[in-house]
Amino acid sequence: MKKYFIFSLLFIPCLLQGQKNEVTALFLDEKPLEIKLAISVKGVKAITNDTIYTPAMMHYKSGGSWDSIAISVRARGNFRRKECSYPPLRIKIKKDDTKGTVFEGNKSLKLVLPCKQAKDNSLIMKEYIAYQMDEPITKYTFNTRLLTIEFTDEAGKKSKSSIITGFFIEDDDLVAKRHDGKVVEDLNLHPKLLEETNSIRHDLFQYMIANTDWSTTFLHNAKVIQLKETKEYIPLTYDFDMSGFVDAPYAQVNETLNIASVRDRLFRGFCRSEDAYQAVRKEFIENEGTIKAVLMRYQNDFDAKEFTGMIKYIDDFFETMKSDKRFKAEIVNQCRIK
Repeated sequence: MKKYFIFSLLFIPCLLQGQKNEVTALFLDEKPLEIKLAISVKGVKAITNDTIYTPAMMHYKSGGSWDSIAISVRARGNFRRKECSYPPLRIKIKKDDTKGTVFEGNKSLKLVLPCKQAKDNSLIMKEYIAYQMDEPITKYTFNTRLLTIEFTDEAGKKSKSSIITGFFIEDDDLVAKRHDGKVVEDLNLHPKLLEETNSIRHDLFQYMIANTDWSTTFLHNAKVIQLKETKEYIPLTYDFDMSGFVDAPYAQVNETLNIASVRDRLFRGFCRSEDAYQAVRKEFIENEGTIKAVLMRYQNDFDAKEFTGMIKYIDDFFETMKSDKRFKAEIVNQCRIK
């Protein structure tokens, strides 16, 4: 296992070097950021208009001391907003307020929180790791920053505080800007018109983590950016809490997919050329050590049994990648025509 870790230290900085100059300070530091946030969860959940934000103050650790910044928040998502104690949040910050702070350059952030109190911290870590595992596969990814949060639910007279794990996700406009592109929405665009190689990378990554809760047809848990120079459409993936890799107890399977559990992998990509499939397959196999090195960085965040299960789950994916028979049966023959 140690050889994967050493390889990651050498490889990952090289992979991202060309992008680092355009990554904001918030996402350049891999050390968890400590923040304090106090809001009324009930009040935020009650607002269903996505244009309405609630004002709040966020405190954050900076240089060993605490500072604060004015923000506004709203709940986002559908399932977790209804079913979870903590809803995922979208945060907005005024540009002038970010100047000279770690948040400079970020006007909008997603904040991912545990579903059910601090006991779900390991699930949040798995979802965070999924974002990290996408980085060796494609440069078209969202940057993330791990957080230690003192979260206070201002529930009337009985405020309740908990220490929880969470993470920030950068805004999609920053991803588009980094790659000289723009976010495109409300597209009547068939997924086969997405750039072929990056589309296969996207689809195989979703298969690797056993995520079926996405659609590039309806842009569900997916964004698309268009590159200005080539005019190509590139898919971006996010929200992995329903994946088999995370294996959240609340995760549900779409009954139309004919799988029994979120742990069951199902390839949902559209059919592409055989040469393109084989080229991306080779990329995944070559990056096996790097992807596993990402997992190894977080070994101490899990008990031995759980971590062993995570490694075995990714191992099974690579067994499919390395087997001509399994790759044809589980990927090529399962691709979607419509």
